[in-house]
Amino acid sequence: MKGLILSGGKGTRLRPITYTGAKQLIPVANRPILFYVLDNLIHAGIKEIGIIISPETGEEIKKAVGDENRWGVGIKYILQKQPAGLAHAVKIARNFLKKEPFVMYLGDNLIGTRIGGLIDAFYKDRADALILLKQVENPTQFGVAEIDRRGKVKRLIEKPKKPPSNLALVGVYVFSHYIHDAINEISPSWRGELEITDAIQRLIEMKRHVTSHILEQWWLDTGKKDDLLAANTLVLDEWIKRDVRGEVDQESRVMGRVVIGNGSRVIRSSIRGPAVIGEGCQIEDSFIGPFTSIGNKGTVLNSVIEHCVLLEGAQVIFIDRLEDSLIGKNAKVQRYNKHRAFRLVIGDDSSVEI
Repeated sequence: MKGLILSGGKGTRLRPITYTGAKQLIPVANRPILFYVLDNLIHAGIKEIGIIISPETGEEIKKAVGDENRWGVGIKYILQKQPAGLAHAVKIARNFLKKEPFVMYLGDNLIGTRIGGLIDAFYKDRADALILLKQVENPTQFGVAEIDRRGKVKRLIEKPKKPPSNLALVGVYVFSHYIHDAINEISPSWRGELEITDAIQRLIEMKRHVTSHILEQWWLDTGKKDDLLAANTLVLDEWIKRDVRGEVDQESRVMGRVVIGNGSRVIRSSIRGPAVIGEGCQIEDSFIGPFTSIGNKGTVLNSVIEHCVLLEGAQVIFIDRLEDSLIGKNAKVQRYNKHRAFRLVIGDDSSVEI
């Protein structure tokens, strides 16, 4: 079994943040989303992983992820010159995948479970495709599956106007080598892309065994600001343990499950977990509320922030209340007038005076 992570694309839904960086490297609880995907594949026992990259962000992803020396598994980067669809990504990875079964995992998706059980079910059912599904309230915005009582997939529809079910395709799939034959028999959609839903539908028409698993735990596609904040909240809530390594003065209070990295200083401030403060940060005369992540070398002075993600080097100064916000690398938010609450999405290297 091999792994294939899709980490290309242009991240248009997260602009302006993704004008200057890959969406898969945006941190959740101070760790790139892509790293959680790698962890899940490696935990499932997968030893060879291909990563689809784009010309725009490929070098950044290579630098962040590194090679097998860091992860203990084989890492191969595969360039997708144009965002021509998920099935196209599989097509260009065929030399890497060969005839082995593989897990395809979208690099900006987070799920609240390990995938080892999916792989076991794939082998047990002797399936040619196993798709992960999740009940959603807005199925018209997703690829949707219609299944029978045993979980066998009857048909798939991409963003249907009249959905046959509320079961959306999560960005995790397990395929046999027959998916390559199916991809060779489909044509680009109206979007000009080779759709993985069309390829799976073709497998069904070829009488191949396509089954499903309904995800009971949470799933988040982190392509939008609110989704990213929700992912940050869930990861902090479920996975973070207290680990205070930085300096906290006697006038400060650190309450609950809080991580504070080496070299960080907390002065006359309160931090209420779950929260993560990176390395080399300065928190002074401030309150850091629950579900906040602050990247390395971040600065918060005379401010109140809650339910926010601050990327590396971000600064928040004299802000009475900042909530539900995503602040890019080295961006600066500083107050110069009357008190108010703010809701912001600020790109890298920006400066906002309020």
